[in-house]
Amino acid sequence: MEAFFEVFAHTAGVVIELAGIAVILLGVLVSTGAFLLQLARGSRGAYNRYRSNLGRGILLGLEFLVAADIIGTVALEPSFENLGVLAGIVLIRTFLSFSLEAEILGRWPWQAQHEKGEG
Repeated sequence: MEAFFEVFAHTAGVVIELAGIAVILLGVLVSTGAFLLQLARGSRGAYNRYRSNLGRGILLGLEFLVAADIIGTVALEPSFENLGVLAGIVLIRTFLSFSLEAEILGRWPWQAQHEKGEG
């Protein structure tokens, strides 16, 4: 039973990791395609929309990658060393997520929308 759990957890982690990579790649392709279309039509603000859409794709992909890291560390090799590595990875990816969200929305995730222009 333990061997089945290990195989299942490993497979789930790999599938989720591949999904995260696919989401990022798809986000890049779709965002770039939409940007080029908007650029060809002379749309104003195309670059800002491109950055925003690209950031959203990366953000969603990062969520999948964090989930895969958690499964891989907690379910497969639960040691203090691996837990420390996981904590570092999660901190870095969380910081990236916050930075991307701030870039996309123009405010920090914990700020209310009406606070955007304040201080």
